[in-house]
Amino acid sequence: MEVLGIDIGGSGIKGAIVNTDTGKLTSERHRIPTPKPATPDAVAETIKEMIDFFDWKGSVGCGFPTPLQHGRCQSGGNLHKTWKDVQVDTLFLNKTGNRFSIVNDADAAGLAEIHFGTGKGFDGTVIMITLGTGIGSGLFLDGKLLPNTEFGHVMNKQGGMGKTFTQIF
Repeated sequence: MEVLGIDIGGSGIKGAIVNTDTGKLTSERHRIPTPKPATPDAVAETIKEMIDFFDWKGSVGCGFPTPLQHGRCQSGGNLHKTWKDVQVDTLFLNKTGNRFSIVNDADAAGLAEIHFGTGKGFDGTVIMITLGTGIGSGLFLDGKLLPNTEFGHVMNKQGGMGKTFTQIF
């Protein structure tokens, strides 16, 4: 089976068609800069642009850079504060007409490793750390995801000296 996989990041939104049986890309990857500001409406418009680029009619799997609860955003993360409490899967469905499966981006990366990479068949604890605009983490025990661990999160302070600091939860 093939799905369109989309990764929403702080600086870019990437997409490609993925074979879910092998984990391999069956298309070239396409990147669109993340809109600034990255409000829900602006990102939804960019997601529509990605769907249109691939002329995609099927389901979409989407890695999203914040903790989620049943497709609902728990914080704005590195995107925009207005994401808090947005039902992301419904927002994207209404914008594109495509069904979306939304998961935390680091959890998605970890799931790929558990199913197709070095974590395949591994019993015990596996931790995925992603480094990008933010720091993400995915935690697995005996191949089962413990979602939204968010071990670390980089937040940018605006104004003053524009310091960056790290929060560890």
